[in-house]
Amino acid sequence: MAMHPILVQLPDPLYRHVEQRAAATQRSIEETLTEFIATAIPQVLELPEALAEAIAHLDLLDDQSLWRAARKRLSSRLVAQLEQLHQKQQREGLNAFESQERQQLMHQYEQTMLIRAEAARILAERGHDVQNLLSKIA
Repeated sequence: MAMHPILVQLPDPLYRHVEQRAAATQRSIEETLTEFIATAIPQVLELPEALAEAIAHLDLLDDQSLWRAARKRLSSRLVAQLEQLHQKQQREGLNAFESQERQQLMHQYEQTMLIRAEAARILAERGHDVQNLLSKIA
């Protein structure tokens, strides 16, 4: 496989994060960045743009912010509203407005779940025990 050298200017906080990650995994900065890019690009290409944007910045967050993201949930009001629309859809179907509302709520739900799962993945990659989170993802 051909390799192509590039020069990338990184802001100091990002560079320090990459440097720490490389040291923690006993790899070079180049290897760490290459792995990150190789891992990130397929995810971004496979996801709808809005969902890809929702998780694109997570790897740059500190651990405390990632824990908050991994524990975030839809409000109980939105969950109840979505459940009501699901039940109505199964019973009698939805009108155009309700169908659009259900679609928007499903998008919010999917985005929240994706952010939670990705935050948990990053935390696990950083060496944190996320088993408690994984049992509560669904």
